[in-house]
Amino acid sequence: MSFFRSYIAPLLIVLIFAVAMLAVSARIFLPSDMMAPAPIEEPISALPTAQADFMMPELSELIHGPQSMRVEG
Repeated sequence: MSFFRSYIAPLLIVLIFAVAMLAVSARIFLPSDMMAPAPIEEPISALPTAQADFMMPELSELIHGPQSMRVEG
């Protein structure tokens, strides 16, 4: 166990650090147009827009269910 703590664990830490530094410094060798940040576009709205064929249900329908499904009583 002491062999692992003395030799293997520090070696793994140094190797992980070296790989991380290599990945970060790889931007130096990229073409200049790839070094720029990604362009920001307008976000696409996931919510439907207000249209005549789309009607929001009323609160009572959301709580009790549709009128056609209700049980009289």
